[in-house]
Amino acid sequence: MGELRLPSHAEAKGRLFIVGSGPGGIEQMTGEAVWAIAASDCVIGNQSYLDALQPLLAGKEVIRSSMGQEVERAKRSIALARNRTVAMISGGDAGIYGMASIVLEVLDHAEVKVPFVVIPGVTAANAAAALLGSPLSGDFVTLSLSDLLTPLEVIERRLSLAFQMGVPVALYNPKSRGRPHNFAQAMEIAARYRAVETPIGIVQNAYRDGERVLVTTLGEVDTIEDQVDMHSIVIIGGEESRIFLRDDHGEGIITPRGYHRKYVY
Repeated sequence: MGELRLPSHAEAKGRLFIVGSGPGGIEQMTGEAVWAIAASDCVIGNQSYLDALQPLLAGKEVIRSSMGQEVERAKRSIALARNRTVAMISGGDAGIYGMASIVLEVLDHAEVKVPFVVIPGVTAANAAAALLGSPLSGDFVTLSLSDLLTPLEVIERRLSLAFQMGVPVALYNPKSRGRPHNFAQAMEIAARYRAVETPIGIVQNAYRDGERVLVTTLGEVDTIEDQVDMHSIVIIGGEESRIFLRDDHGEGIITPRGYHRKYVY
């Protein structure tokens, strides 16, 4: 693979790749992401993301950290990248609920700049949608239910506006032990604007060990609420979304783009 594009100040001794590692294993990564890790002599990231990439890490300095240490991780990656080639690993897509934002915020305030490249990856909503069929075929909204960085009242207002749009809504971080009620609140808001037969897909551990795909409706979602956790993505269908039977006799979700209104098939 050819050399990655770097900013004009690429003459600096080091460089930083902010890598989206996708939803699961190496097979879901882009070729550019694999190349960037191979080109790096230091790899830094959350322990769980690095575990999935173990075959790519031989001979490299590996720096592992845990959830909640994002700011420290960003600062360290920039410090290391002043003189070394560093890969900062972010699950899914680094620019969508990932590490790109905090790394670039820290870099924007740093006295010494380093050249960087943000490398996209398959984000969790894309991965979950693929396992469900095609629920995000056209316009859709993504929202995180985590109120660690966003006030709950802001999340609730955004949910209300999103469900009024009539398009599918993909929920990240739907439920955790520290905030067990946010998902139920989101479903209450959805019920104000969506019909009870609206399809809902719940995907746990997409493309990872323990993968599970569940399809239900808004009217029945409370019966499987205990299946929702921080490893889940929840997709609430839009006004035209429907459940369909897959070849393997399981259920999936499809959201027509409108071809049926223009073509006969």
